[in-house]
Amino acid sequence: MKKSVIGFPRIGKDRELKFASEKYFKNEIDETALQEVAAELRAYGLKKQQAAGIDFISSNDFSFYDNVLDAAVLFNVIPDRYKELGLSDLGTYFAMARGYQGDKGNVKALAMKKWFNTNYHYLVPEIDDSTEVKLVGSKPVDEYKEAKALGIETKVAIVGPFTFLKLAKYTGAKKADDFKAAFIAEYSKLVETLKAEGVQWIEFDEPYIVRDLTAADIDLFKEIYNSLLAIKGDTKILLQTYFGDVRDIYDTVTKLPFDGIGLDFNEGRKTAELVKSGFPKGVLLFAGLVNGKNIWKNNYAKTIDALKSLKAENEVVLSTSCSLLHVPYTLESETKLGAEYTKHFAFAEEKLLELKELAELSDVADSGNVTSEKAFKSNQALFEEGRVDSKDDAVVNRVAGIKDEDYTRLPAFDEREKIQKDILKLPQFPTTTIGSFPQTVDVRKNRQAFRKGEISKEQYTDFNKNKIKECIELQEEIGLDVIVHGEFERNDMVEYFGENLAGYVFTEKAWVQSYGTRCVKPPIIWGDVSRKQAITVEWSKYAKSCTDKPVKGMLTGPVTILNWSFPREDISIKESTLQIALAIRDEVLDLEANGINIIQIDEAALREKLPLRKSDWYSEYLDWAIPAFRLVHSGVKPETQIHTHMCYSEFTDIIPAIDAMDADVITFEASRSDLQILDSLKENNFKTEVGPGVYDIHSPRVPSVDEIVTALTKMRDKIEDKKLWVNPDCGLKTRGDVETKASLINLVEAAKIIRQQV
Repeated sequence: MKKSVIGFPRIGKDRELKFASEKYFKNEIDETALQEVAAELRAYGLKKQQAAGIDFISSNDFSFYDNVLDAAVLFNVIPDRYKELGLSDLGTYFAMARGYQGDKGNVKALAMKKWFNTNYHYLVPEIDDSTEVKLVGSKPVDEYKEAKALGIETKVAIVGPFTFLKLAKYTGAKKADDFKAAFIAEYSKLVETLKAEGVQWIEFDEPYIVRDLTAADIDLFKEIYNSLLAIKGDTKILLQTYFGDVRDIYDTVTKLPFDGIGLDFNEGRKTAELVKSGFPKGVLLFAGLVNGKNIWKNNYAKTIDALKSLKAENEVVLSTSCSLLHVPYTLESETKLGAEYTKHFAFAEEKLLELKELAELSDVADSGNVTSEKAFKSNQALFEEGRVDSKDDAVVNRVAGIKDEDYTRLPAFDEREKIQKDILKLPQFPTTTIGSFPQTVDVRKNRQAFRKGEISKEQYTDFNKNKIKECIELQEEIGLDVIVHGEFERNDMVEYFGENLAGYVFTEKAWVQSYGTRCVKPPIIWGDVSRKQAITVEWSKYAKSCTDKPVKGMLTGPVTILNWSFPREDISIKESTLQIALAIRDEVLDLEANGINIIQIDEAALREKLPLRKSDWYSEYLDWAIPAFRLVHSGVKPETQIHTHMCYSEFTDIIPAIDAMDADVITFEASRSDLQILDSLKENNFKTEVGPGVYDIHSPRVPSVDEIVTALTKMRDKIEDKKLWVNPDCGLKTRGDVETKASLINLVEAAKIIRQQV
């Protein structure tokens, strides 16, 4: 039985790409050195897959920043503002990803959004009426030839034209239909180019077709692929989907002459049912049965049963459910977790072994008894024994005891808003930040030294208190109205809380790419979750003692903690989230009891696990995710102001649900999306006070005062003055001290100018 991998991690086991890229940004290495690191990482992944016997290995799955951005550059979808900088090709690429501020100009980066239902972010292609779509790059060919030189035949993977057209942002009068002919023509040129190189398989990634599709969408898809499939010749075309099922377009897809169709059997609730209804003869079914998004071992018995059913009627290739870029590289890097934990996990390289073993076992099952096979017996023994120390009856009973009234905060918002304005006495257009301040080298070294036992807890604490005091003094100097403590004690907004909750386990080097050079190390929800002790209270109390201004307590919300962890698979995500919600509720009430009367509970990832089909939004997610957030804060007093924050997702279509979270203030990422969310807030009569981000913190550029004033002026057209806050669009952890101070000075100055206009 043949095996396929949709994509492989690219950041490096030790984040080599991140560090090399950052050196390149600082002019510490040149492009040649950066390209050498990239080539080594590509070769590593290719050879690992080859050694595991993977039959369909992808090339062109590597990216310096993002594959959608790669496709945009490949087809010349480069806005003029970046071309006019006159940079090198790679310089232009990174300007699109990160923005640019220097002697050649000052431009913002492209918008960034979540990649479907993951914590990975893609860059939104920007197409204006003058965009000339044309094949100008050679990356797919170059990386195919590079693999070929290593003796590895690959399928060339690329973001499909339908998904690209649907994800793009159109800034002029022309829309997707006006550009479809050009994209068909240029993708056709790519197919011809790859054919000429002897490429055997081309993989078009079309995840967008797992979403709700209109008749017009289906017609567009048919038009695109009727053209591309007509010219493929002997080169085979694989349509690869993931993150759900293709129920809206299955009949269309299976009638088109694809050579292979990749379907997700993990998240695709109807995939098995669709295939059972009929799959085209002579077409390879790439069955996504090995989970590419989570780190738990595959249950071989269930997968082999599924394969047996599929193979009875179809020619099947065993595949990952999506790219493995969403999981860490390998368990070999984990030296501290005991075998009682790690034996339950499979990272990217271990999933290669799972594919190999499953394929072999499936072949045995075709004609014999697989239960006597060593790999099968070992796998089943693991599932039969369960996991140590994962159950806590007190937590399970507490969740079972939640009452309907526990989800409702009293009094109602309008009354609370009046009480809070009277008590806090903040100026109009109050200024604040989202929470974190730069995690500079000294901050990271202090944390690392404490973890290694090189300094005492007292030394560690004293250092952080000094940083907090400096941070507060800086904010007072700048003139911010609501102060934060800077979060210098936190490694990550989710990992930090996980470390202080029972039911979690942690890795050393299980890094996963979030966007560009930003990597995260998601904690693993091992068992039932509860709070062991107060987590943030002492830091917030100390911060409050350093200033007369209001200080925000900073917490991460239960849905985000769940979504940015590797979740359990033995209970529902609803049950797991409610456990976390009760733990964070305890922290909220402790903060309030210690005099912290502004508490921010971040739900940056609320939309991340939203089902991709609107018909499933409430029944499968929002009906419990929104109440889980309300459960966290429903016990506080009316005078305690609850904030939350959301970033880098499309929130416009769930604004009513967000309002129903019943927070007092909500801050949104808005700067990269040109404040598009404002119209939706106005249309839905959004009651909550709101702070749409006035500048992009994921770029090193410093926004001017005029730029921020312009943004605030647009906001005032859509949001009542009494409800408008002024803040960056996200935390400042990844920024430097100099640019952070300059940006915040401009933010405060812009707020003063707007106040004078009232």
